[in-house]
Amino acid sequence: MVSVSSIIIKIIITQWNPESKKENGDSLAKAGRYIGILERLFVFVFVITNHWEAIGFLLAAKSVFRFGDLSSSKDRKLTEYILIGTLLSFGFAILIGILYRYLATLI
Repeated sequence: MVSVSSIIIKIIITQWNPESKKENGDSLAKAGRYIGILERLFVFVFVITNHWEAIGFLLAAKSVFRFGDLSSSKDRKLTEYILIGTLLSFGFAILIGILYRYLATLI
């Protein structure tokens, strides 16, 4: 689930790839990929365990950590790019979690 959604999200958001998005020497290699995988796994678990408030907490926590980076860069395209990716990531995880819960009730 997480690998397929990573590929789908990458395909969707590459059309908006901001010019200022460069490999940052201060960033860990492939950190964004692993963050996305972990956040989708957490959201999936929160949905199937019916802890919807935890999804809001996770989204708020991610926003707080990202706020400093985005407000200091003053790059609107990068902010929109990250927001689209985050919302797609959470959306896919919620959709898969709801589908899983529905299928689990049929079994």
